[in-house]
Amino acid sequence: MRLEIITGIDLGSKTIRIAVGEKDPKTKKIKIIGAAEGESEGISKGVISNLEDTISSISKVVEKTERIIGTSIERANIGISGTHIISEESKGVVAVSRADGEISPEDVARALSAAQIIATPPNYEILHIIPRSYTIDSQPGIKDPVGMTGSRLEVDAQVILGLSNQIKTLNKTFYRVGIEVNEFIFSILACAESVLNREQKELGVVLVNLGETTASMAVFEEGDILKANVLPIGSRHITADIAIGLQIPMKLAEKIKINYGTAKPETVPKYEQINLSELDEKIKTIVSRKEVAEIISARCEEIFNLVDEELKKIGRSGKLPAGVVLTGAAAQLDGIAELAKRVFKLPTSIGFPSGYDTAIDKINDPSFSAAIGLVLWNPAYSIESSPKGTMGLKFKNWVKNLWPK
Repeated sequence: MRLEIITGIDLGSKTIRIAVGEKDPKTKKIKIIGAAEGESEGISKGVISNLEDTISSISKVVEKTERIIGTSIERANIGISGTHIISEESKGVVAVSRADGEISPEDVARALSAAQIIATPPNYEILHIIPRSYTIDSQPGIKDPVGMTGSRLEVDAQVILGLSNQIKTLNKTFYRVGIEVNEFIFSILACAESVLNREQKELGVVLVNLGETTASMAVFEEGDILKANVLPIGSRHITADIAIGLQIPMKLAEKIKINYGTAKPETVPKYEQINLSELDEKIKTIVSRKEVAEIISARCEEIFNLVDEELKKIGRSGKLPAGVVLTGAAAQLDGIAELAKRVFKLPTSIGFPSGYDTAIDKINDPSFSAAIGLVLWNPAYSIESSPKGTMGLKFKNWVKNLWPK
């Protein structure tokens, strides 16, 4: 039986990452057979700012990946992020259609459709509708209503939306690259697919993806998503702070962050110094490593405080038993988990992608969480798996599987 090839493309503001997997149709296991990354140009804060540069950047990484796997990439799951992504709560209510009151998958689809209509503001389109629970007549808290009996069905859903013009631009971009888009997937949900386990989602957890120009977050509880958001601040702001504080170029500041950076200034001796000529022979300056650590710590703390403010809005600050999981390239910064633990007052860990087989060591890394999650992503929830999947539900794909072809 032929193996299914699945490709995930993670579009970052600094780096584009691609992962390609083979899915065994019998076991459903996925093996990552190839991965590549390359510089991203033309993207800022998840938004395409220069179409031609973006097309060129994607094409280079696609070609690199194709050389590795020995075949062409024809279609892919695309990660989408940016501050234009919003998450809204919505409700949809319908009358049960059957005379005997038994709730069918079609009734569930109509309820989700009603939630879609209510939640969609002008100039936005839906990426995901995620059902959290259902109410049958006056009985709330039902996870899977199919087969139950009632006269009125209501769904409480989380709706993820993106600006229509940005989605159209992404569609145009990949058309020009020569890749068919299977689905646009909110990147933080893709990260959750590869990083979080069922127990964490049940207990209550916040996943924070630390990107180059944004930090995205998703809160799960009782297996459902409570909130998802994108904050306009990322690791590039840390680099900029170092550049301004030390009065040095951004490229050098980035090297300092990578080679000498830590979010634990209290562990750095006052006398420890960094000779900048070791990183750039043109600059004959010596700086304090402790000062660099204090700059990094201050900005990281600001990012975490912004995330905590979002948790306060839903009453979950300090109240998530599975704690905080950090992922993304910046999650590898020394001491960042310890700082997060202090700010959130919750257990904190670094999230690595899992749930696949591979012989490629470099992808077992937080920076590949989104790309791997895009490969692992379940693109459609059929009648059999119904709306009780704990991850996202792409409305149009789910409904497409409700009726026989």
